[in-house]
Amino acid sequence: MKKISHVLLVAVAIFALLMPMLVMVASVNAQTTDNLGLNYAQNVGLPTSNQDPREMAVNIIKFFLTFLGIIAVAVILYGGFVWLTAGGNDDRVGKAKKLIVAGIIGLIIVISAFAIVQWIITSTFNLVNTGTI
Repeated sequence: MKKISHVLLVAVAIFALLMPMLVMVASVNAQTTDNLGLNYAQNVGLPTSNQDPREMAVNIIKFFLTFLGIIAVAVILYGGFVWLTAGGNDDRVGKAKKLIVAGIIGLIIVISAFAIVQWIITSTFNLVNTGTI
């Protein structure tokens, strides 16, 4: 458990140190007003969509993280089932404990990733909408 807490602490520290650079890179990359090519499809006669490609990417990421969260919960449930059907067998109880711990760690990672993505998206969309970038 100490190793996991140390790894998480190091990951948060690295993320905190790199975040100002990521915001600066995002502001440099978004200097032009139409660098996404949103109007290109309309100019060549292709059918257009009103959805921003960034929003589409966010929806794909959220779907993927939701899918991973469901898998983590399924692993926890399977670990509980293995434990219930172990019948006192120490090997199966150990396997069940490992499954439950792995599922909880996976769920924590997925929830953390979802929170980080949500924070980055809201902060960059707010910067774009206020005209800062």
